[in-house]
Amino acid sequence: STRLIIYIYLISFSVCGIAPQNPKIVGGQDALLGSWPWQVSLKKFGSHFCGGSLINKNWVLSAAHCVSGSGGNTDTQVSVGIDEITAHPQYDSGTSDNDIALLRLSSPVKFTNYIRPVCLAASDSAFNNGTASWVTGWGNTALGVPLRPPQTLQEVKVSVIGNRQCSCLYGSGVITNNMICAGDLSGGKDACQGDSGGPMVSKQGSRWIQSGVVSFGEGCALPNRPGVYARVSIYQFWINSISETGAPCSSFGLLIFFPSWVFFLLPEHPNSLSFMCWEVAKLKTIILFFPACLTHLLL
Repeated sequence: STRLIIYIYLISFSVCGIAPQNPKIVGGQDALLGSWPWQVSLKKFGSHFCGGSLINKNWVLSAAHCVSGSGGNTDTQVSVGIDEITAHPQYDSGTSDNDIALLRLSSPVKFTNYIRPVCLAASDSAFNNGTASWVTGWGNTALGVPLRPPQTLQEVKVSVIGNRQCSCLYGSGVITNNMICAGDLSGGKDACQGDSGGPMVSKQGSRWIQSGVVSFGEGCALPNRPGVYARVSIYQFWINSISETGAPCSSFGLLIFFPSWVFFLLPEHPNSLSFMCWEVAKLKTIILFFPACLTHLLL
């Protein structure tokens, strides 16, 4: 029984994060068919409203502020109903903290070259400043501007921005450890309305690993206002506890299927812990060289 469970897990792992066809989002471009085979469109009454990512045959990862849906037909896409929606129990709609949810499909999907699960970033994965990432979705291509027909999936390359720097940009208390930021500080590249719930992924070797779930931002692609994402690696235990799926296997008992978790680390990127807000750095300089000014600063 143990051997069978391990064997099934390895089969799942061998598929996750591999995009065989991979050689608007704001500032993005059309994605080639099959480039992002885990991308999911959530639809209500036939209209796209949020994104998601396939994490195994039975479950989709999305944002808590999104709702269930379906979409598509042919071997490159499949329409599947939703049986169950589980938002994180500590999701806070006011602060967008823990903005993550799981959707259980009404029937398992069949993996093809165009439909595959993404690998998920394991606990303690490090996505430091400058880590190259990709965001995908069918959301607006500018604030209030919907994606035009034929509504081809959009992709955009962004860089991770460390939480300390992101906190400096958004202000104290907005960015929590459950979040990860990414974008272009000069503006022009970002997720937008309708991309919520979709994946942010980074490549390690031949595998794509999901680091974030599109959550919120200020406007779309504004300078010094990066996109904010739910940090997937924080939720490994919660995702496993909800999405484990039992499948009968003749007389051998129950096989357990988990999403595939991969530890991500690219040590050549500078660590975000070294970043200091300009205001804080300036204050420390004043304190260091002009201690007499300290009384006036605190009054």
